Amino acid sequence: MARVLLMQGNQAVVEGAIAAGVRFYGGYPITPSTEIAEGMAKRLPEVGGKFLQTEDEIAGIGAVIGASLGGVKGMTATSGPGFSLKQEMLGLACSAEIPLVVVDVQRVGPATGQPTSPSQGDVMQARWGTHGDHWVIVLSPCSVPECFDLTRRAVALAETYRCPVILLMDEIVGHMRERIELLEDYDELPAVSRKAPAEPPEEYRAYRIVDEADVAPMASFGSGYRWHVSGLVHDETGFPKGTPAATRASQDHLYQKLADHLDDIVTAERYRLDDAELAIVAFGGAARTAYDAVDMARSQGIRAGLLRPITIWPFAEKEITALLEKVRGILVHELNCGQYVLEVERTVAGRTPVELYAKYDNESATPEEMLAVIKNMWERVGQS
Repeated sequence: MARVLLMQGNQAVVEGAIAAGVRFYGGYPITPSTEIAEGMAKRLPEVGGKFLQTEDEIAGIGAVIGASLGGVKGMTATSGPGFSLKQEMLGLACSAEIPLVVVDVQRVGPATGQPTSPSQGDVMQARWGTHGDHWVIVLSPCSVPECFDLTRRAVALAETYRCPVILLMDEIVGHMRERIELLEDYDELPAVSRKAPAEPPEEYRAYRIVDEADVAPMASFGSGYRWHVSGLVHDETGFPKGTPAATRASQDHLYQKLADHLDDIVTAERYRLDDAELAIVAFGGAARTAYDAVDMARSQGIRAGLLRPITIWPFAEKEITALLEKVRGILVHELNCGQYVLEVERTVAGRTPVELYAKYDNESATPEEMLAVIKNMWERVGQS
């Protein structure tokens, strides 16, 4: 039986985490993500989980890494300044292939910025915040129900591919309230867990690929299996091995285990794109404005459509490339000075005009403001 609720986006993240089987949260409160910590502090004891408020953001993600090594699904949440502090530990989780979820409810920056104002300024930090080369999975919800669904999906992807997954929200989505339907019993929902080793402890190698899979089974600490965890380049035992061949193999693996499954990982929504001649690319809170702006443009004879990346990273290259078959231009709308547009431009490579509508003044765009930008671009590319 379903419950119909009026719920905040941050609260829906909490319920999505509980439904996905998250049973540990470690973190430090920071606006505009604090409601997630507050919600987890209340909900986890109700389902037999543990909540830990740590002394800072670094300790928060460190505690989640420890919980995950112990076999417990873990999550932490933060905003821009705290996200910056988590990066070194995030790199450790990437290198050691430790599944966990980091929620970043973005706010205006840099530094302290504007704690309660909307922004999407962490797009590139989510992709490149840690040092070194590795791929990362980043999801971006644009509604309260999607906060619930994508939190569950983030946990499932983390467990499936043994990697950190970032839920990249923004203040608009985190603090807005919408109608949502939730099941009374989350046990009815499927939950994904990491693959456990089939071999006995004495034969187990923490990073040995088996059964033609490209993600190794992961044993829990305390279960009788012993393995070495290190942020150093390592071989299948987990112990450091710094040869050129081992380094190349490690880097290739971190890339390939995601690159081989882009059809599973990368998702995007197409809105009124079938006959579109001008495509809008927007995600998260910015996409909410784009829906109305597209409809308004259509009413004025401009055949606009929206491509909304749901998976921000890996980049939706195939979906962007498909737009080139029909549209005369692409308008990228972001609540920053221009970050995601750089990847769109790289992919398009001059084959059609790409323009940026950047909004970074503490407010989201109105549909009327965005319509004016659409009309302006259409006047320049519509007759080409």
